[in-house]
Amino acid sequence: MSVYVISEVEILDETAAQRYRELAQASITGYQGRYIVRGAAPDALEGDFDERKRVVLVEFPDRETAERWYASAEYAEALELSKTALRRRLLLVDGVA
Repeated sequence: MSVYVISEVEILDETAAQRYRELAQASITGYQGRYIVRGAAPDALEGDFDERKRVVLVEFPDRETAERWYASAEYAEALELSKTALRRRLLLVDGVA
């Protein structure tokens, strides 16, 4: 069953964020992930959403693959860079069968 990584992102450093995107994309592809939504500015139908934030949605084939990606050596550099380049909330959710 597909699993999704959902990220609410605020860019803190655009140059570092660009490098993060490059590294993250390469690692995601290597773990059979694919972007469904990338850097979209959402319209809040209900509730509040900070207009400085963007949304990213990545699909992985299953939870095990997504967890291996997040803990991988391939993603490690991007993950470290994210600590200064971005402020984000990262969620892992199961899809519906």
